Amino acid sequence: MEDLFLQIGPFNLPKTDFIGDLAIIMILAAIVTLAFFKIRQPLIIGYLFAGILIGPLSPLWVSFLTEEIDQSTSRGFGILSDLGVLNVFAEIGVILLLFVIGIEFPIAKIKSIGKIAVGIASLELFLALGVIFFVATSIGFSFMDSLFFAAALSISSTAIIIKILEDMGRIKKESTVLVLGILIVEDIIAVILIASLQSVALAGTVSYEKVVTISAIAAALIVGTLTIGARTIPRLVDRVASTEHREILLLSVLGLCFGYALLSNLVGLSVGIGAFLAGVLVAESRSSEVSKILASPIKDMFVAIFFVSVGALMDISQIQNYIPLALAFIALSILVKFGGTMLGGFIFHQGRKMILRSSLTLAPRGEFSIVIVKVGVDMGVVSSFLFPLIGIISIITAFITPFMIKAGDQILLKKEPEP
Repeated sequence: MEDLFLQIGPFNLPKTDFIGDLAIIMILAAIVTLAFFKIRQPLIIGYLFAGILIGPLSPLWVSFLTEEIDQSTSRGFGILSDLGVLNVFAEIGVILLLFVIGIEFPIAKIKSIGKIAVGIASLELFLALGVIFFVATSIGFSFMDSLFFAAALSISSTAIIIKILEDMGRIKKESTVLVLGILIVEDIIAVILIASLQSVALAGTVSYEKVVTISAIAAALIVGTLTIGARTIPRLVDRVASTEHREILLLSVLGLCFGYALLSNLVGLSVGIGAFLAGVLVAESRSSEVSKILASPIKDMFVAIFFVSVGALMDISQIQNYIPLALAFIALSILVKFGGTMLGGFIFHQGRKMILRSSLTLAPRGEFSIVIVKVGVDMGVVSSFLFPLIGIISIITAFITPFMIKAGDQILLKKEPEP
């Protein structure tokens, strides 16, 4: 019996990598998120916590089973063995999340906030980029470390912010329309920043041709969607819906979602932008609510995989070395983005309540921040310590943002509900 127990111990579980990892993710995510629901905390925190517990970089199992594991391999041990395939499903989660959110925002809403979002996003992002770069170089970061790190910290996480707002029941708030507009603009700027940083790292100068090209492509895709797409796609969706066959409608809107994500990716933009624009087109159809109801359960499963995977990729084994530095830069980045957003709101004559809520919502860093630093590390132009540092910052900002949003509600002088 003892031999049998050893054969099926945690190190020898007979499982295919993907099915086993997926089963572990879904089971543990269900348990942990139920616990977080009971204590009335956002589910996203539960997902991240579950990922931290089971990821390949988690030191949890080393502390229990030090005799079983060689210390030289302890850093890479965890329940999950391979996140490669899971990352594909995680990307599907981001696509579906932004698609379903897009259904909440018809074109009239997008147009009403477009110019304001561009102005505020540009102001707060480049202000954060400049200030963080200056501070990083002042405390001894190299030029390239400072440049990549400042770029990473200037971009807020669309996926994390949207999930937080969804969990808190704030998706339909007026301030969310502005936040979403800012996030879309930031995502476009992030793509331009990545191309520019790669150019600086390789050639020492910014490729203005790349900047102009990416900006023109983004503008063409958005304008084309809001004009030609808005006149044709909603009619096609309604025609499919007229069959009164929900399975066909679901497949059609998902085909539109992933088709637009692919188009966005092919022209050099993020898949999330394409998925969101697809959702906006569905929102113009008469069957938008049915489409959202059909797609939401699928979205929820893949979004769970995404956030657990993000948590699993975070290396907390070195957390004690970077906590003071991470906290300092978190405070700096939140303060600068808060100030930049508030200033932009004042310039564009936005209401005090709406701009305050928007400013406090932009704290999380995530997917683009990690990508920017990873690009630098892979190219060998930035220090490797930036990767765990940005990971820790992403986790902490995701944890504190719900509390910041609630604190913002408390400090508002008037308690009238936001429209």
